[in-house]
Amino acid sequence: MRELLICFFLLIPSPMLLAQGTDGSTTGERKRLVYFTNKTDSPFSTEQPTAYLSQKAIDRRNRQQIPVTVRDLPVNPAYVKAIQQLDVPVWYSSRWFNGVVVQCSDEKIAKIEALPFVIASQNLNREKASPKSKKSAAQSLSHNAGAMPFQLREEEPEEKEVYGIGYHQANMIGVIELHKEGLKGEGMTIAVLDAGFPGVNTIPAFAHLFENDLIKGTYDFVRKQQQVFHDSSHGTSVLSTMAAYLPGKLVGTAYKANYLLLRTEDAASEHNIEEINWLLAAEFADSAGADVINSSLGYTSFHAPSTSYTYQDMDGNSTLVTKAADFAAATGMLVVVSAGNDGARDWQYIGAPADADSVLTVGAVDSLGIKAPFSSVGPTSDGRLKPDVVGMGWNTYFLNTAGNVVKGNGTSFAGPIVAGMAACLWQANPSLTNMDMIRLLRQSGSNAGSPDNNIGYGLPSYGRSTSSGESKNLNDIVTVTNPVGAQEIALTFGEAWTQQEVSVQVYDITGKLLFSQKLFTNQQKQVLALSPQQLKQGMYICRISSAKSRATLRFLKL
Repeated sequence: MRELLICFFLLIPSPMLLAQGTDGSTTGERKRLVYFTNKTDSPFSTEQPTAYLSQKAIDRRNRQQIPVTVRDLPVNPAYVKAIQQLDVPVWYSSRWFNGVVVQCSDEKIAKIEALPFVIASQNLNREKASPKSKKSAAQSLSHNAGAMPFQLREEEPEEKEVYGIGYHQANMIGVIELHKEGLKGEGMTIAVLDAGFPGVNTIPAFAHLFENDLIKGTYDFVRKQQQVFHDSSHGTSVLSTMAAYLPGKLVGTAYKANYLLLRTEDAASEHNIEEINWLLAAEFADSAGADVINSSLGYTSFHAPSTSYTYQDMDGNSTLVTKAADFAAATGMLVVVSAGNDGARDWQYIGAPADADSVLTVGAVDSLGIKAPFSSVGPTSDGRLKPDVVGMGWNTYFLNTAGNVVKGNGTSFAGPIVAGMAACLWQANPSLTNMDMIRLLRQSGSNAGSPDNNIGYGLPSYGRSTSSGESKNLNDIVTVTNPVGAQEIALTFGEAWTQQEVSVQVYDITGKLLFSQKLFTNQQKQVLALSPQQLKQGMYICRISSAKSRATLRFLKL
C-alpha cells in the first residue's frame, strides 16, 4: 500500500484540517471548485510520469497504447500556494479538471477569482446542511431486516453448495464457468466508489481480503481521512456482490481481485461536492493503477442552492461527474456505472454518470432476465442507447453490515455483479482495451440482436470451450484457437474425433451463421478456411459435429 499512498499525497497538497458540518462546510463558507487557466511552468512533465502515477497505472496505459498527456499532470503547485497565501484552505486538487477545491466565503472567492491564473469558480455546497436533509440521487436499496434462510436440496450440484443462494445471480452471466477456469479476478484491481463500508473490516466474508492483502488502498473523500469503515452500509452491500467469500452462502463475482475502497458520497445531503469527490476518487483509482471502477451512484437532483439537472443534461457532456467518468475511461480504466432506479418514476431516465459515452451502464433484471420495473431507461438526451447491458438487480443477494446474507433491489447490485464478471473476463484477455471490453460485453449480450433502451444488449455471458456433455475424457475434447488475432483459426481434435467427416459452423453472438465448412479429420490439428480478417471484434460460437460427437465452443476475436 505504500506506493499507492505516496502517489496519492503527491497528487493532493496537504490542506488545513477543519471542523466540518454535515456536508463538510463551516458556517458562512462554502466549498468551491476553482479552475486554473493552464499548467504552464509546472515542475511535472509527461516524460516523468512516475512522479504522479504508479507503475501499475503507467503499465495500464502502455498496454492500451494510451499516452500520458498534459491532462494527467498535477496542478501547478505555485497556483495552490498563491491561494493558500490568501488564508484559504485548499482541500484537494484535480489533475483532470485542472483546479482545486477550496473552502471560503464570498469575499475570499472574489479575491481568488482576481488571480491571473484563475479562469472561473463554482459553488459545490450550501453554507450549512439541514439535519433533516435526505439522500435523493444515490441508488437506493431495500432489503429484509434479518438473514435469509439458507437451504439446499441434496440433489443440487456441488457448485450450488459453494455459491449458496447467490448462485443464480452469478451463473446467469457465466461467472461460475469463469471461476471454474481459474478466472476469479486475480491481479485485477477494482476501485469501488460508494457511500461507506461499515463492517468490511470485521465481517468474516471479507476476511480473505485482508489475509491476502487484497485491499490495496482506502480513502474517505468526505471526511478527508484514510479510514472508510463507517457511514452508509450501501458500499458494504455493493462490495459483497463482488468480493464476499462465504462458501455455502454467498461468493462474489471477483472475490480474488484487488480492491480500492473509496468513499465519495455523503448520504445525509446531495450537492455537487459529491461529484467532485467522485472525480477525485477516480483520479486516485487511476494513479493507483485500477483496472475497473464500479460506481453504484447516480446524480439528477440536488438540495438547494445546488441546481438539479434536467434530462437535457444527460447528454454525455454536461454534468461534472459525467465528464469525470469519461476522463477516467480515457486513462484505460473500465468504468462500470449503475443505470439508476427511476424507471417507475416521473424522471424515468438514467442519471449521471450513466449517460457517459465511454462507460458501461448496467440496468437491472429479475432472475428470469425480465427488466426490473425500477431500472432506469434510455436513451440519453442526445439519442444514444442506454443502458449497455443488465445484471440481476431484483431480489439480489448481498451482505448487510452484520455479515448476514439478505436480499434487495437496485441497479446498485446489478452493476457490481457485472463489474466483477468483467474483471474476470479481462483477466483472461489482458490485451483488450477498456473499449474492447465494453464492445465484447455488449456483443455477448442476450439481446445483442436487437438492443433497446430497456435492457440494452441484455445479459452478458461467458461460455466455456468444452465438448458437448462436459466430457472430461481428453480423447473426446476439441479446442479452437482462443483468442483469435491475426493468426489462422485452427481446431485441435482428440483421438475420438479422428478419421471422421466433421461439419464446422461459426455463428456470431446473435446466432447468425457466418461460416460453414466440412473437414475430414485425418490430422489432429485442422486449419479452417475462415480468415480472421473476415470477423469483427467480439465473441463467436463454433459448433462442430460428426456422426459420433458434437461440441460447442466459444472464442474471442481481438
